[in-house]
Amino acid sequence: MTFFDAHSDIWNDVTRRRQAGEREVFRRHHQERLKRGGCQGGIFAIWIEKEYGGREAERTGEIVSCVRAEAGEADFRIVRSMGEFRDTWKAGGFPVLMGAEGLAAIGADEGKLDIYYHDYGVRLAMLTWNEANALAAGAMSGEDGGLTGAGRRAVRRIRELGMVLDVSHLNEAGFRDVISLTGGPVVASHSNCRALCDVPRNLTDDQLRAIRDTGGVVGVNAFHGFVSADPARQTVEELARHAAHMAEVMGVEHVCCGFDFCEFLPGEGDCNVRGMRDCGEAQRFFRCLTDLGMSEQEQILIARENLLRVLERVVG
Repeated sequence: MTFFDAHSDIWNDVTRRRQAGEREVFRRHHQERLKRGGCQGGIFAIWIEKEYGGREAERTGEIVSCVRAEAGEADFRIVRSMGEFRDTWKAGGFPVLMGAEGLAAIGADEGKLDIYYHDYGVRLAMLTWNEANALAAGAMSGEDGGLTGAGRRAVRRIRELGMVLDVSHLNEAGFRDVISLTGGPVVASHSNCRALCDVPRNLTDDQLRAIRDTGGVVGVNAFHGFVSADPARQTVEELARHAAHMAEVMGVEHVCCGFDFCEFLPGEGDCNVRGMRDCGEAQRFFRCLTDLGMSEQEQILIARENLLRVLERVVG
């Protein structure tokens, strides 16, 4: 089953390794595993962690610079439109849209989003990672306030530019504010179901329905701590149950893949569910969907068509 991943942190691995002197990181460390698992493209994020407090803009520039250098050596193509995405895929290439996982680097100046869109090619943006910043508070920040005035302006500018708005890391108050401001699809690129695993990064059924009502999608996340609080149930089978629960609550047309694989990041180790330890084993997820009674057509929707539909509507 060919699929597109709505969220990957491969750029951070590319940056870390290139800054240490390596080259052709994608080809040497990621390409074979992605191909083996059936991943043929997706959204790769500029992930700015809270440890970069004070130098988020500098770190963003470092990642973009490394990605551009890597693109000259690797078998992927950074695309800026869905026409380019589909053309690259149909020609046998590996299309990648740029995402932004956290916008701390812009401070309170929504005008800097134009740099992200025009210079960096970003087509999907999250206001925050797990931290609170000048725009909003993350789900793991411990803060319960909603969007700031700057955050509201940023949401409007994201819409005007034609970027997809991603709420995966927002706290609940920020989520509600985004939904109230929306003028189009909202996505949660890598979140699971609170009903099955009660952690702040997962979504309640009401939140799932709110995303559905915008025309958006939610990507299932393979990080073990978002799949079950019981270590014995942190499995690919349980991850498939999250997809099935989303389909029951929202309709299968609003579920996609946002696996958030992280085994290649320093210190993460066995961070993914058992039975799908990395992208190379992603087909096990689809076999679990078959075991749950999902048809091939339903799986195609989850694997790629739902995400493509939303991207084409917003990005064009």
